[in-house]
Amino acid sequence: MREITFAGQRFEAQPSGALYWREEDALIVADLHLGKSERMARRGGALLPPFESLDTVIRLEAEVLRLRPSRLISLGDAFDDDAAASEIAPEIAGRLTRLAALTKLLWIAGNHDPIGLGRTVEETQIGPLTLRHIAGVGPDLSGHYHPKAKIARRAYRAFLIGRDHLILPAFGTYTGGLDCDGPELSSLVGPGVAVLTGPGMPMRPIGQSALRQSR
Repeated sequence: MREITFAGQRFEAQPSGALYWREEDALIVADLHLGKSERMARRGGALLPPFESLDTVIRLEAEVLRLRPSRLISLGDAFDDDAAASEIAPEIAGRLTRLAALTKLLWIAGNHDPIGLGRTVEETQIGPLTLRHIAGVGPDLSGHYHPKAKIARRAYRAFLIGRDHLILPAFGTYTGGLDCDGPELSSLVGPGVAVLTGPGMPMRPIGQSALRQSR
């Protein structure tokens, strides 16, 4: 776990890619993309082992059981498309139902989520922050970009922290990522830091190449 401060609020970034806001007792995740392997197979893409949705939900369940938050907030793209939501496997649906019994769920709509998915909102305001799927007028918490950062030529999912935006890494098991040093994210976030997931959770500036970081 690594403590971070954004917009005057203190958070605890977790190695899993989840973000715990202790003052609000809220666990926040982004981009679960449940059903991605099924969607790829359905559309003639790569055939991947169809276990990522279960793995994602099991990891999410573990974070909820460990931290016991009063709220669980998903920052959009909980499902990979309309069919993924409508054809959710019974075991995954059962686990999501059990999560709903453990904590209050808030689903923020993302660009992949089905239109009219029940109990979703476009965004929500908590304290000084807007929680939404895609970064807008800050200060806000968002996802969407699946940020990654490199150290010693290896890429890790990462939290990006700038003046106006805190962007969460994708929590879903089968999700790619966008390099935080690329022009899209470095220009969006501006001067700031990346907090890498995984062991140790190192921090590094945004906008520096993997080569410079490895020296």
